[in-house]
Amino acid sequence: MEFIKHILHEEDFWEGLGLIIVLAGFVWWRVPAFVAAALDRRAEGIAREIEQASQVRKEAERVLIEYREKATAAKSEAETILRETKLEAERYAAEARSQLEAQLKRRAELAQQQIAQAEARAMSEIREAAANAAAAAAQKIIAAHLDEQKSRALIEGSIKDLGAKLN
Repeated sequence: MEFIKHILHEEDFWEGLGLIIVLAGFVWWRVPAFVAAALDRRAEGIAREIEQASQVRKEAERVLIEYREKATAAKSEAETILRETKLEAERYAAEARSQLEAQLKRRAELAQQQIAQAEARAMSEIREAAANAAAAAAQKIIAAHLDEQKSRALIEGSIKDLGAKLN
């Protein structure tokens, strides 16, 4: 009995008894089943989330592969377009150079023709001016040295020679 009195005065005994009562209450009110059911529901939710995450990951991997393929195709297409553009630019540049050379050649020929025409006109004008100057000088010389008799004889001789020169 002394032992029981001693135990009843111990705090540890009352703490242990209280713990046993609480645990018995939990069992009586089916708390472990409730907790187990809640944990099962949570586990099922986590399993669903993991499955969804797995599906999302698979979809993301598929989309990533698809976009990588598209990026590779786009890069290849861009390289092809760039190559074709460079070739076309080179072709246009060569064509433009040949057209420019042809145009410069035509302009040079035209300039040569214009220079030749200008030279011919200048020579003609110089000859005309020289002939006019010679004729004027000859007229002055003839007028100064020719009297009326010599003038008539010269005109008559020219008229006679004119018929022979025209035939």
